[in-house]
Amino acid sequence: MRLAVAGCCHGELDKIYETLALAERRGPGRIDILLCCGDFQAVRNEADLRCMAVPPKYRHMQTFYRYYSGEKKAPVLTIFIGGNHEASNHLQELPYGGWVAPNIYYLGLAGVVKYRGVRIGGISGIFKSHDYRKGHFECPPYNAATIRSIYHVRNIEVYKLKQLKQPMDIFLSHDWPRSIYHYGNKKQLLKTKSFFRQEVENNTLGSPAASELLEHLKPTYWFSAHLHVKFAALMQHQVIEVEHDPSAPDSLEYDAEWLTVLRATDDLINVTERLWNMPENNGLHTRWDYSATKEAINEVLERLNHDLKVPNNFSITAACYDPSKPQTQMQLVHRINPQTTEFCAQLGITDINVRLQKAKEDQHLCGDYEGLDDVEGNDSGEDPSEYNTDTSALSSINPDEIMLDEEEEYDDSIVSAHSDVNTPSVEPSSDQASDFSASFSDIRILPSSMTVSSDDTSGSPVCKEGNSGDPVEVGDGKDLTMVPLKRLSDEHEPEQRKKIKRRNQAIYAAVDDNDTA
Repeated sequence: MRLAVAGCCHGELDKIYETLALAERRGPGRIDILLCCGDFQAVRNEADLRCMAVPPKYRHMQTFYRYYSGEKKAPVLTIFIGGNHEASNHLQELPYGGWVAPNIYYLGLAGVVKYRGVRIGGISGIFKSHDYRKGHFECPPYNAATIRSIYHVRNIEVYKLKQLKQPMDIFLSHDWPRSIYHYGNKKQLLKTKSFFRQEVENNTLGSPAASELLEHLKPTYWFSAHLHVKFAALMQHQVIEVEHDPSAPDSLEYDAEWLTVLRATDDLINVTERLWNMPENNGLHTRWDYSATKEAINEVLERLNHDLKVPNNFSITAACYDPSKPQTQMQLVHRINPQTTEFCAQLGITDINVRLQKAKEDQHLCGDYEGLDDVEGNDSGEDPSEYNTDTSALSSINPDEIMLDEEEEYDDSIVSAHSDVNTPSVEPSSDQASDFSASFSDIRILPSSMTVSSDDTSGSPVCKEGNSGDPVEVGDGKDLTMVPLKRLSDEHEPEQRKKIKRRNQAIYAAVDDNDTA
């Protein structure tokens, strides 16, 4: 089975599918599935644009709405996760995943599905320590803080994913797992992107939550985007061959173990800003293991009548953009999506948005409540989180943008991790193939502690000079020295911030500062 992998999509679906069609003409056969690592931008209308955390002059409709309206249909099954530039109100309708358009499936806040026997998981958003232990309290209309916090990863999704025991084939995250840069030619990476140096040396670049998942899940492939280390046209693409079950149905399926974990952890849902930790085996909780037992899996299968096929139940829930009738004042509405309603009823779990709406009515958690200056303390009775809490979300500078020197150039790509497989790109250069298999150590043997050596564990270069379009690959080289890694807890930002250069400038057309969205 052939899979294509895209980094940050930025709503450019037409161009992405055109690129895949070109790859199919040049390659050995058709592409079965497209995986997108975030910044997908499923924008349906002008109201969705206002929910995207970018400056107004970068808010452009792009082409997703044509697929949402039915004018076009995705030519290949597309699965994606959320990043930090999304129509957050749209994705919030589908916290457990669902169809955003025919043949385009969102994995949800976190999710696992199967396609032709290949198990695909992912987690949406990016890591920010100050929001990690909060509940999912945000809802439209967002304010200046919640339009960012809505896409910040929460501990409950990480906790759910860490209950999984069965092997994972492919996993997607938007930001990189922290410390992954120590398993390749760090020196070459910093030569190419010098503005990463301080964070790499302090071991604060990337997501510690993703690192935990990488260590726990040990997927055959791990793909991430966000940092825009490489760029080819408007997307960095990569086609891989994976083993699949020829007898498996040619349709997207739910993952039974994941559904069982969702059902088991339903009582852990939190829709407040209160900081809290997940249950641990520390004497304070009657239950801390929510992994799926055989009996629990069978119970879920019984509820679904042993039919794990994801229903094709996409429905339009918001008015679609009409270029001939712009509606710049379209009202923002917190919607309940019928897909989520059906899924929750079938599985017997809570619709987070229904809980949010009830909380809003009872305690005014959204709207004016969002403007409160502080959050409630941690009353869980547990030890404080290992991640320090900062206040960068309150800055007038968007903390979710990469800090770059004004003269620095950057591009858009993915970082990928794999073991025991070779990964050719669509158009590999003559010297690229050798980089794929020997650039990084086998991620299956990442140590449980995360102490970092100051020395480079260099294999072949992460990316060769002059080949900025080559994909970053984490391979299965065996000659690198494995050093115990330890995550550093100091995540404070530098006192003097470098001036921001927006990552989206390479994607969005330049417009005058006086332009409106």
